[in-house]
Amino acid sequence: LRSARAMSSDALNALELDEERFVSLLGSLIGESQHLQNTGVGTAFVPKEDLAIRHVLEVLKPYRVENGGVLEVEHITYTEGRGNLIVKYPGSGGADEQLTFAGSHLDVVPANPEAWTVDPFKLTIDGDKLYGRGTTDCLGHVALLTTLFAQLGELKPDLKTSLTCVFIASEEANGPGVGVDGLVANGAAITWTLKAKGHRFHSGLPHKGINAIEMGMTAIERIQDKFYETFPACQQERDYKFITSSTMKPTQISCAPGGLNQIPPEATISGDIRLTPFYPVDDVKACIEAEIKAINDDIESLPTKGDFSKFVIPDGKGGLRKGSLELTWGEHLLTGIACDLNSPALKTLCDVIKDVKGVAEPYSLTGSLPLVAEMQSNGF
Repeated sequence: LRSARAMSSDALNALELDEERFVSLLGSLIGESQHLQNTGVGTAFVPKEDLAIRHVLEVLKPYRVENGGVLEVEHITYTEGRGNLIVKYPGSGGADEQLTFAGSHLDVVPANPEAWTVDPFKLTIDGDKLYGRGTTDCLGHVALLTTLFAQLGELKPDLKTSLTCVFIASEEANGPGVGVDGLVANGAAITWTLKAKGHRFHSGLPHKGINAIEMGMTAIERIQDKFYETFPACQQERDYKFITSSTMKPTQISCAPGGLNQIPPEATISGDIRLTPFYPVDDVKACIEAEIKAINDDIESLPTKGDFSKFVIPDGKGGLRKGSLELTWGEHLLTGIACDLNSPALKTLCDVIKDVKGVAEPYSLTGSLPLVAEMQSNGF
């Protein structure tokens, strides 16, 4: 007689997606997507992820432990209406025998209906194509994994490995203590802001002002040079086929209000750092902070443009007025993760993709998932 585990293995190998259940759930999730748009706490779009969670819970309800099923489901909330969901199919193995699907999130980036040819907040089916905000990022993943765990709940295979799925809130924008950062009591994305402080004056007399925009951009160029010198491309990135190495770049700039004929006294430059898993976040912070201190200690070391742009000028009282830089880090610091290239799960994933698409070409990119490394170290 064949063992129960062997028969379970056969059943799993024969498992096919319940497309009707998947599409139905995805339609419900996208129907909520207008209220799942996220640009950050205190902005125009603050999502209510529990609107999505209620549809997931409805699908999983018959298979939960409290209803006589096998699925262990936790709805964890740190901010009202903005929950996270952990779904577990327990195996018979030890604590080390776990496989976790992490990174699927319940919020979406905003959609402008005028830029769409279909209603972004309603699932549209056109042949084998699905359209709607969140179809791929990331409500489609939520629907797919929910359907998988529901089918496991029906099938009840005898597994040695425990399977866990984590659906998170607040992935698309900062929401400290809302989503996965609350789950692991840690941070998320490496963002930075550099404020350059100069001195306002009429642009017809540039030697009497300190141009904060010029100083800030010149400082950023030097800081970037230091970053790329200290954290260059490495062999491990090539082994993992990273699309890019670690990067640091400005993405936004603003300055104090004033006329076009005024030297700006302040400029704020913000951006992000995308770090591959082979460099520690703390090393990057220490490097950038040390370089900014060195610049502030000798602000005149920054090159200027032309003969009349200065970052140190007389203050009119016998002393000197100096420009300065001030760095602040964002609320989240993203720690990279590199999977085991010999992992059976990675091989299986590649085999499945190859079966469907004819080719599987794994690659890596920086900053693709929040806090997976921290979640791994916290037992997920």
